[in-house]
Amino acid sequence: MNGAGPAAAGRNTGAARPVALLLPGQGSQHQRMAAGLLDTEPVFAGAMDEALTALGDPGGPAGHATGLREDWLGTPGTAVIDHVTRSQPLLFAVDYALARLVLSWGVRPVALLGHSIGEVAAAVLSGVFTLRDAAAMVHDRVTRLAQAPPGGMVAVAASRDEVAPFLTDGVAVGAVNALRQTVLAGLDAPLRAVTTALADAGFVLQHVPASTAFHSPALAAAMGGADEQIAALPVGEPRIPVVSGYTARTLTPAEAKDPAFWSRQPVAPVLFWPALEALLAEGELVLVEAGPGQGLSQLARRHPAVRSGRSAVVPLLPARPGTGEQDVTAVRAAAETLRGLGAVPGTRAV
Repeated sequence: MNGAGPAAAGRNTGAARPVALLLPGQGSQHQRMAAGLLDTEPVFAGAMDEALTALGDPGGPAGHATGLREDWLGTPGTAVIDHVTRSQPLLFAVDYALARLVLSWGVRPVALLGHSIGEVAAAVLSGVFTLRDAAAMVHDRVTRLAQAPPGGMVAVAASRDEVAPFLTDGVAVGAVNALRQTVLAGLDAPLRAVTTALADAGFVLQHVPASTAFHSPALAAAMGGADEQIAALPVGEPRIPVVSGYTARTLTPAEAKDPAFWSRQPVAPVLFWPALEALLAEGELVLVEAGPGQGLSQLARRHPAVRSGRSAVVPLLPARPGTGEQDVTAVRAAAETLRGLGAVPGTRAV
């Protein structure tokens, strides 16, 4: 990469506060996410090129003709971005490229926490997988998941215990995002029935952009045999601690080297809130959301460590899809905020 781009300039005045990167997953994707940075941040642009080249193209929905990059940069408002063959690889690439941009500012994160596919990006950043090998795993994963029966995901403003009585065969808890935000995943028909029952009971629901029942047993058959593909990949020990969203603790070298740990992720629930609690229990942190939207930032702001001001949250991109200029403005504002917090080496909190 040549240069860190305009957002990297700062003052040279002191030591850095510890930073952890949050890497979002399914549901945060949208067309042209972070694309405004392509012409202004060369590190981001170069990392996206590397990631998209490594990913190749797993192919889109049946009858689809355009490629991965074209669908990323295409006209907003088309549904193809939510298809598993587009959302998952593009989120992986954007998370990785945005994290590389933050690293180019001199930030050295003390921990990484990825949500869903964001954990695979975290594995690359920590040194568990090379970009090329992780991309091969993502390619194989989405090719398999594209064969899964149609499904979806719904976020419920309720605890895991509150939704438990409503669960039926074919619907499971897909994510625990906060004390009172639980995501359900399931095949289309049973998920509709459970959603109707929850709505009738007075719960507030929100559709998650997904055409697959991520993080549910409905995907177990599709992921059969993935272990063998992953076992062929070289694996390194994490150089940066990864707080796993599947165990809510730091990824161990043994887990990193276990093919089943990675192959079961599309089937297992994401325990984001317990993982966030484990992360923030380690001490005061600046949490930087390196991905599209501000979904993880909004969740993190509910945590007592953030509400009290002991820890801070800095999203890189706007909360909602917008213009390329808004992407640039948001990233430059985030860089300035990090400098003001003393989170960039050579700067001092003000």
